[in-house]
Amino acid sequence: MHGPPQAYRCSPAAAITPCLTCGHGGVDWPLVRRFGQFVVGVVRDAVVAVKAWSWPRRLMVLLALIAFVGVSVVVDVPSIATLRQWAEAAGPWFLGLFWVGYVLITQFPVPRTILTLSSGVLFGPWVGVLVALSATTVAAALSLSVVRGLLGDWMAPRLRHPAVAGINARLEQRGWLAVTSLRMIAGVPFSVMNYAAALTSVPLGMFTVATLAGSAPGTVVTVFLGDMLAGDLDPVVIGLTVALAVAGFIGLAVDHRLPVKSVT
Repeated sequence: MHGPPQAYRCSPAAAITPCLTCGHGGVDWPLVRRFGQFVVGVVRDAVVAVKAWSWPRRLMVLLALIAFVGVSVVVDVPSIATLRQWAEAAGPWFLGLFWVGYVLITQFPVPRTILTLSSGVLFGPWVGVLVALSATTVAAALSLSVVRGLLGDWMAPRLRHPAVAGINARLEQRGWLAVTSLRMIAGVPFSVMNYAAALTSVPLGMFTVATLAGSAPGTVVTVFLGDMLAGDLDPVVIGLTVALAVAGFIGLAVDHRLPVKSVT
């Protein structure tokens, strides 16, 4: 009997981004080839599926994609100064409007940092963290639900491909550790990760809780920075940030060592 595929032993960050290196740090070329074959197969199947659509459906999807790209490229996140003006005009309703806007804007691949920073500037550290973190969590769950609703059934049988079966198994069985770890890496785009996770078998509840836990450190730090810009300083927030960061690194180490059941 052979051991589990190399993909099963990937680090947490490879749970969505495939691990293409062997255990000794060299490139696992057979895995690279398998993953290339998987990507080519998915693209080929997608082309076949689109060709089977009626022309009105193709046009609707094309217009939707153009609108999505247009919003992502053209629409800018409001500046903090603009948000301050809106806050004065909206009065007590602004907090709720800001929260809804946060959720909607982050459905698109745009940086959410300015919104998180604004939470600290406009609402202070504690309310700012609550607003930003709750909006982040709801936005992630909404993105995953929408993308999975549109493409999940089509993608599901393709997740049995040898190049991604181990990755998908890790997410399905223990996705909370992988998602939490990836959320703690600032360089991983928020929206893109939501879209990618939606095409795997990671459970929605697990993904949502892991997003909440993994996004907390970066969100707290950013809100805290915004609060500092407003002239306030709370040492409790610093202690909380350090504790959450330590927990994240522990999660990375644990996930790296835990095995994943073989996929049959």
